[in-house]
Amino acid sequence: MKEEWKYWNNAFLQYLQVEKNASSLTIDAYQKDLEDYFYFLQMEGIQNPLDVNMNVARLYLTRLFDEQYGRSSAARKISVLRTFYRYLKKEGQMETDPFASSSLPKKQKKLPRFLYEQELEALLDSFDTAKDLDQRDLAIFELLYATGLRVSEMCRLKEQHLDEDLGTILVHGKGGRERYVPVGSFAMEALDHYRRHGRKRLVQKNSGETSVLFLNHRGTPLTDRGIRYIVNKRVKDVSATLQLSPHDLRHTFATHLLNQGADLRSVQQLLGHANLSTTQIYTHVTKDRLQDVYNNAHPRSEKNGG
Repeated sequence: MKEEWKYWNNAFLQYLQVEKNASSLTIDAYQKDLEDYFYFLQMEGIQNPLDVNMNVARLYLTRLFDEQYGRSSAARKISVLRTFYRYLKKEGQMETDPFASSSLPKKQKKLPRFLYEQELEALLDSFDTAKDLDQRDLAIFELLYATGLRVSEMCRLKEQHLDEDLGTILVHGKGGRERYVPVGSFAMEALDHYRRHGRKRLVQKNSGETSVLFLNHRGTPLTDRGIRYIVNKRVKDVSATLQLSPHDLRHTFATHLLNQGADLRSVQQLLGHANLSTTQIYTHVTKDRLQDVYNNAHPRSEKNGG
C-alpha cells in the first residue's frame, strides 16, 4: 500500500473508531470497500486519494456498473467514499468532495420476510430438549423471536445480562447503545433449561470458564457465523422449502407485534433502531390482518352489516 493512501486510510479508520464510535464490524466493512477503491486508483495510476476529482469519481461509478455490482453493494461503496472524503474535507485536505454529486443507485425496496405463527410453532416443536445442543438451539430460536435481537447482539450476551426476576435482558446494540428488552415466558423457560443443563455440560468441554451465554459444541463462545449456521441447518431439517435467517426472526418479531396492535415507537425501542424511519418498513401486514381490521372497524363492511 502506497504511503499516502496508507496514512489517510489509517487516519480515517481511527477517526471512525474514536470519534464516531463505530463497531469493529463496521470498520472492517469500510476497510474492505476502501481497499477495493484503492486498487481501482492504482489501476488508473493514481497514488494519492487527495488527487481524485469528479472525473475519477465518475469513472469509478462506471466501473461498479460494468462489474455488475448490485444496487445495495454499489450504494454502500459510494456512501463509504462520501464519508471518507467528507473526513478529508474536515481535515482541510480537500476543497470539494469528488463523490458529492454522484447519484446513488436506488435500492430495491423489499418487504421483510417473516414467518406465520403456525410455521414458527412447527419449527419450535421440532427440538429434542433431551439433547444439549437442542436445548441451546431452542433457546436461540425462542430468544430471537421473543426479543428481535440482531445476531451480533446475541453473540455478546452473557449470563449476567439476563435478569430472571424482572424477565429482561440487557442488550449491547449498535454504536455502543444499551437497552433492556423484555423476555417472554417461553423464551425464559428455554433459557433456564439450557443454562441449568446443556450449557453446564458444554462449558465443561472448555478448559477456561466463560460467561458468554451461547456456546458451541467445544464449549467456546458461538460466533455470528455459528448462529447463522445453526438457524439455517435447523430450518432445513424441518422443511426442504422454507428459508430462514436470524434476521428473518427479527422481522417476524416486529411483524407479529405490530399485527397484534403494538405501536411503532415501542417496536422501535425494542429493536434498538435509532430512527423511526428504519422501523416503518415493518408496517406491512398480512392480507388476512388487513381484512380483519377492515371487517371489524368499517361501519359498512359485510361483517358489520351496514
